[in-house]
Amino acid sequence: MAERVALTNADNGRTVAAHTGDDIEVTLTGSRENGLTYSWSIPVSDSTVLHRTAGRKSPTGGATARFRVVKDGIAAISAAKHCRSGGGRLCPLVVTPWKVRVEVK
Repeated sequence: MAERVALTNADNGRTVAAHTGDDIEVTLTGSRENGLTYSWSIPVSDSTVLHRTAGRKSPTGGATARFRVVKDGIAAISAAKHCRSGGGRLCPLVVTPWKVRVEVK
């Protein structure tokens, strides 16, 4: 029976188990501080183990993606958070990575 695996900002660095046919949903929440918006890229996979079926960004800096597990193996889902300036403010030159390892058996 297919299951749904839900991942968020807090899952960074985790390893999760999944099975062929499962759906993996990633919801990353952006943030705003001191007039700067920190936005996520749309999550991607580095492997043919997962097939991305949806992905979008929100105006508030969040990003979501859905992946279908299509075969056994190991994959990573990754995204990056970066600053978007507004109102003449300067962004720090920092990119924050987010990554989860997926093991499919």
